[in-house]
Amino acid sequence: MVNIGNMMKQAQQLQKKMAEAQEKLNEIEVEGNSGGGLVKVTSTAKGEIKKISLDDSLLKKEEKEMLEDLIVAAINDAKQKGEASAQEHMKSLTGGLSLPPGMKLPF
Repeated sequence: MVNIGNMMKQAQQLQKKMAEAQEKLNEIEVEGNSGGGLVKVTSTAKGEIKKISLDDSLLKKEEKEMLEDLIVAAINDAKQKGEASAQEHMKSLTGGLSLPPGMKLPF
């Protein structure tokens, strides 16, 4: 027979580990880049932008639109890397249990 008390204790432990993992994701930093490294964006694994770095060669008025596009591309690159990093980190906590895309823990 299943011991409900043990199951509840395990669920609480998993919930605590998940909360700790969510906090750690704020500390993990990833760098996205575009334009061959001319634009770099640093963000947390949760997607908070920490820094944007622009190569001096991009600071020309006639290249403003291209620069804006490169910044967007670098932010999106950093976001994808952050999501991948978060997924890897969470996978280590769930023992390799693969969650459906878009499913976030804790529930």
